[in-house]
Formats: sequence, structure tokens, C-alpha cells
Amino acid sequence: MGAIKYNEGDDSFNTVNEAIGVYISQELPDSGVASTQFFKNKMLVVKTIRKGLPFAIFSLIKKITPFSDEDWANYLNLSTKTLQRYKNEQDFLFKPIHTEKILELTEVTNMGVSVFDDLASFHEWLNTSSLALGNNKPAELLQDSYGKELVLAELNRIEHGIFA
Repeated sequence: MGAIKYNEGDDSFNTVNEAIGVYISQELPDSGVASTQFFKNKMLVVKTIRKGLPFAIFSLIKKITPFSDEDWANYLNLSTKTLQRYKNEQDFLFKPIHTEKILELTEVTNMGVSVFDDLASFHEWLNTSSLALGNNKPAELLQDSYGKELVLAELNRIEHGIFA
């Protein structure tokens, strides 16, 4: 995952960060990482991906991202019915491949909200064709890790005032 700019005052991202950190500290007590430092510790992110993310934390993440249930199903290559079934399974853990995608989309959202200052503006940008991204909508590129990297690179250029 690329560099993430964390907004110390952004309670929604801090809530997710802390929830994942608490989950991991229970599952991996030897991690020695404060819960608010989760996304900054790449080794802990790797361990989390391998362990799997509980649906309860995914629910928190869904609340802070601009993605609908249909978007999530598409990005995770699952049906919306499957996501609903997972929601009802107690102690459900996403597979590592799904956990990685969830964390990647959290990373993109964090960067996007940081660049655009609010979720609504970021959502609008995600769903508008971009010349810099080959006339694709950024949201369309989030299906795979290469596309995600293109989106993060474009967000980084926008943040630094580079629009060509």
C-alpha cells in the first residue's frame, strides 16, 4: 500500500483505525502497536490481511467510504447476497484476498477525503471521467491493485497541484 496521509482530527478514520488495532491486539497480542497506529505499521497490515477482517470492522469501514453495497460486491468479486449472508454469520472473517481489497479501498478513501476535504467531493471525483486516467472514472479502476495505484498516484498529483 502507498503512503497514507492521516488526518488526526478525522474521527471516522480514527474510529476504523482504532477498531482494527483493537481487533489485532486481541488476535496478535505480541504486536506491541497502539491501536491508532495500525495503518502506519505495514507488517501489522500484512498480518491482518492474512488473519482476515471481521464483518463488524468491515461495517465500520463501509460507513466512511463512498461505496454502495453493489460497489463493494463488485470490488470484492462477490454477490450482494453473499455479503448479506456474511453479515448474518457470527464471527465471520473475510478471506485474505477480500481483506486486502477492503484495506486498499479504505486507503484510497482516506487519501481522497484528505485531498478533497470531504466525502461528497471525493465521491463526485470518483464517478467523473478523468482525462489523466484515460477517460476512465477513478471508481472503475479500483477493481484491481494496479488501477488502485493509478488512482492513488492521481490523487497525489491533485494534492500537489499537478493537473496534467
